[in-house]
Amino acid sequence: MPSRSEARARGRPRLAEYDRKRDFAATPEPRGAGRAQQKPRRSIFVVQKHAASRLHYDFRLEMDGVLKSWAVPKGPSLDPGVRRLAMHVEDHPLEYARFKGIIPAGEYGAGKVEIWDHGEWAPVGDPREGYRKGSLKFLLRGRRLVGGWALVRMRDKEGRGEPWLLIKERDAAAAHPRAVRDRSGPRRRSQARG
Repeated sequence: MPSRSEARARGRPRLAEYDRKRDFAATPEPRGAGRAQQKPRRSIFVVQKHAASRLHYDFRLEMDGVLKSWAVPKGPSLDPGVRRLAMHVEDHPLEYARFKGIIPAGEYGAGKVEIWDHGEWAPVGDPREGYRKGSLKFLLRGRRLVGGWALVRMRDKEGRGEPWLLIKERDAAAAHPRAVRDRSGPRRRSQARG
């Protein structure tokens, strides 16, 4: 007889890893429908500040009915000269874009989750092809993050997972840390230097 998580995974292949890592009886995280919305609308993005075992920022883009997700340890930078490591993680349900709260101790990702930024995103080119090839360019319209951005997949030299880089494009929304304090992450001296 298949386990509960195996049974859930068969009906939700895009969210199988998400489901496997969580006990929905113990965590307030949304289970989600795992389906694309029926009505046409603009695609969303969200950045969640996540105080888990290590503080990081979860960067999520809506694509194919789920939130494609990356953990960004130092948070996004508005400086185009700064490339931020973005570790690709499991897809999350669309409902996760509204999630904020405390994931209980002992659960995967235990800690406080806050919505740090949110808004709409638009691809530059074909987003599925860009994602597949590891070079996804897009525009963000959020409260903090705006303008052109790119996610670029790197080779995994150390067997740590699927590393990408989150890079701000050079445009009117870009900032240089010497001219304007980097508003994109926690205010730390090392953050301002990039």
